[in-house]
Amino acid sequence: MSARRALRVASLCVLCAVFACGMFAGAVTPHSYARQFREAPNAAPSALHPLGTDSLGRDLLARLAYGTRVSLLLAPAAALLATLIAGVFGGVAGLAGGWVEKAILSVADLSMALPLLFVLIALRALLPLDVSPLISVVATFLTLGALGWPASLRVVWAAARNVRSSDFLLMARATGCTPARILFHQVMPVLRPVLFAQFWVSVPLFILTEATLSMLGLGVMEPLPSWGNLLKGLEDFSAVHANPWMLSPLLLLVAVVVCFQLVLPAQEELS
Repeated sequence: MSARRALRVASLCVLCAVFACGMFAGAVTPHSYARQFREAPNAAPSALHPLGTDSLGRDLLARLAYGTRVSLLLAPAAALLATLIAGVFGGVAGLAGGWVEKAILSVADLSMALPLLFVLIALRALLPLDVSPLISVVATFLTLGALGWPASLRVVWAAARNVRSSDFLLMARATGCTPARILFHQVMPVLRPVLFAQFWVSVPLFILTEATLSMLGLGVMEPLPSWGNLLKGLEDFSAVHANPWMLSPLLLLVAVVVCFQLVLPAQEELS
């Protein structure tokens, strides 16, 4: 096994381990993410609290484990929604051509010209801030997915345009297949590797975007943890300097994003 392949396998193992810890957070720690140990705020790591506690006395390991579950479910769900939107509209643009193609590409170009983060902040800020944690998760997921498709669309459009005049599409049209059937039954299977690659690229992007929104108070709301609102606790530099274990969410976020980037080439080669 080459060193590059070994690094990819190791990265995939790390991602699987982190995902498993998030899915089975109750087995990782016996504490609830919202329980406050008022007698031990900013406590150092111990047998009871392996990563210590935050300023409210909440167990950091519990909040990190449950926050991992939220972030690692939210980001792939948003990436899946964005990829599906890009797949449908990119496929339509690539197959239809003409004014339909120009209209879809113009909308995508206009969306890409606007800074995604600022648009997300503006749209999320229009929603009430005093919403329940579950509603904040759903709103963040829908906002990310509904606005994150333009970058993937051009890649899907280019791939769909390449098969516009292929023999199997000419045969499908000759047998009377409807445009919808051609798109979903003939073109989408051909575009599956491209869609998978775009999905995989989008996941770390949405992880970082969700973290940014939550750090600004516009993403997942307290007391439900996510990597973003855990990073918000790093604003107090004096507390972080005194309690360096508070950096664990940042280190985990960096490690996961790097692992996604290392695994990506292997996925592209398999496709």
